[in-house]
Amino acid sequence: PELGSLVNLQVLSLHNNQLIGFIPNTFGNLINLTALYLYHNQLSGHIPQELGSLVNLELLDLSNNTLMGSIPNTFGNMTKLNTLFLDDNQFSGHVPQEIGTLMDLKYIQFDGNNLSGPLPPSLCVGGMLKTLIAFDNNLNGPLPSSLINCRSLVRVRLERNQIEGDISKMGIYPNLVYMDMRSNNLFGQLSFLWGDCHNLQMLRISNNNLTGEIPASMGQLSQLGLLDLSSNKLEGEIPSALGNLKKLFNLSLADNLLHGSIPQEIGALSSLELLDLSSNNLNGLVQYSIEHCLKLRLLKLNHNNFIGNIHAELGSLRNLYELDLSDNSFIGAIPSQLSGLSMLENLNLSHNELNGSIPSSFQSMESLTSIDVSYNELEGPVPNSKLFQQAPNQRFMHNKMLCGVVNGLPPCNSVTQSRGKWKGYKILVLAPVLALICLILIVMILMFWRERKKTKETNNDKVTQEKVFSIWSFDGANVFKQIVEATNHFSEMHCIGTGGYGSVYKAILATGEIFAVKKIHMIEDECCMNKQLFNREVEALVQIRHRNIVQLLGYCSSSQGRFLIYEYMERGDLAKMLKDNERAIELDWRRRICIVLDVVHALAYMHHDCSSTIVHRDITSNNILLDQEFRACISDFGTAKILNIYGQNLTRLAGTKGYLAPELAYTENVTEKCDVYSF
Repeated sequence: PELGSLVNLQVLSLHNNQLIGFIPNTFGNLINLTALYLYHNQLSGHIPQELGSLVNLELLDLSNNTLMGSIPNTFGNMTKLNTLFLDDNQFSGHVPQEIGTLMDLKYIQFDGNNLSGPLPPSLCVGGMLKTLIAFDNNLNGPLPSSLINCRSLVRVRLERNQIEGDISKMGIYPNLVYMDMRSNNLFGQLSFLWGDCHNLQMLRISNNNLTGEIPASMGQLSQLGLLDLSSNKLEGEIPSALGNLKKLFNLSLADNLLHGSIPQEIGALSSLELLDLSSNNLNGLVQYSIEHCLKLRLLKLNHNNFIGNIHAELGSLRNLYELDLSDNSFIGAIPSQLSGLSMLENLNLSHNELNGSIPSSFQSMESLTSIDVSYNELEGPVPNSKLFQQAPNQRFMHNKMLCGVVNGLPPCNSVTQSRGKWKGYKILVLAPVLALICLILIVMILMFWRERKKTKETNNDKVTQEKVFSIWSFDGANVFKQIVEATNHFSEMHCIGTGGYGSVYKAILATGEIFAVKKIHMIEDECCMNKQLFNREVEALVQIRHRNIVQLLGYCSSSQGRFLIYEYMERGDLAKMLKDNERAIELDWRRRICIVLDVVHALAYMHHDCSSTIVHRDITSNNILLDQEFRACISDFGTAKILNIYGQNLTRLAGTKGYLAPELAYTENVTEKCDVYSF
């Protein structure tokens, strides 16, 4: 404390030591002090109010200690202060409004604390503010109004707070180099004014609520290296002007509402290393553009509507370590040129319409640690390498006929032998077989035409025809027989769950494929109701194709019973997992957040991206299923309703008690808001 007696002291530097204890309130006597450095120590306690008496202080650095409590409002008396560093402490409470009155402020750092409330609206009142860093707090309220026209700004970091505000007028910053405002509650549209920030090198405004289109003027940001606008509600097309950003190395536009194709001009981004366009509504062909970005290390185009073949030129991207093309509509064979990606670690081609075989050259890809080709039409042997031998069979399921070293796939011997014999005989029998097939087709067409004339249509419902079984492209009766055998005539030992109107069974076919089979209760008093629920579930699910909605693979409606065949979700429903202490430990926060986001994506798809809005009406943890990789899928569409967009949708109450939206109970008019309430 005796240091407070050195009244002529101008600079006091005690930083980078191991000092403990409190800041002496006697420091308030050092009225000639211009700089006080106490950073990188282990100081604790509160900041003394007396520091506000240091009217000549220009620089105060208390960062990297364990100081706590609120920031004194007496700081507003330090009228010459231009630098204030309070980052990486344990401060709480609001940032004093008095700090916003300091006309000479140039550098402010509050990051890494527990500060709340709004930032002072007049932080840039003196027009000299260059650095504002306050990330990783609990700040809320609007953006400081003085920031809109604060032309002196060079560096701004406000990420991971709860700041609200319209950013539509932002962008008049000729000196700005770095701005990060991701993970807040910002809204509004990106202004064309951002194109005048000619010194801007990094711009992150991801995970907010931005709308509108990406302004083409952003193509004027010649120094821009990173542009992250992901997880917003941006729409329109990707501006071709972004191809002018020669220094851009990271472009992330994922999880928006963008449509159209990838501009060819993107191929001119010679410095691009990370490109994430996933989870949009992009379409068209993926060629003549990104294959020229030879520095690419990550390419994510998953969850879009791309079509056509996978361009073989992607094999020239030698630096790729992750390639995700899943959940699109790619067709044709997997290009063998992809095996030339010597640094590739993760490859995901699942949920497409690829055919042919997995190139045998893939066995030489030593860096590859993960591959997923499930939900395609692939056939033939899987390459024989350590990766494929140890890979989970779920990443190869739901294909035409893959065989080989993957655990759970059939061996290739029987398949290759039968094909060899067929090759030997096909020339001899091809002509007569073709003739016989043609004759049979003609007879069947005539018989069908005659029978159709005689029989009157009795039921217009597409999914309730008697003795109809629709699954894959196989013979329905044969698959029905396999499922009955696999469940031992729906024995209790194969039952994995029972609901209000059906029981679910685990069916393991002879091929090794696993399915979940829901058998609808055939109770006489409830027959009509259960039939209606069955029809509603099929009607809803045949319209849907989304990775976070359980996939309906087939159904059967006959006098013997009604069945629904789904993809099998290994970990069961979320409710049971949460109630089991041992299993719940596996659900760390990262996985829980991913599960929440999976359900969000599914609901957004049902409500906004289907031809007719589908409302589930029973969103609960009982109806969220998890697969081996903790991917979450919404299930149980027995109470779902397809909305009429031209009028009200009146309905009886349906769903789980405690999850029902109050307005549904009052009005009986179902809307997508019912699902949001349940969620």
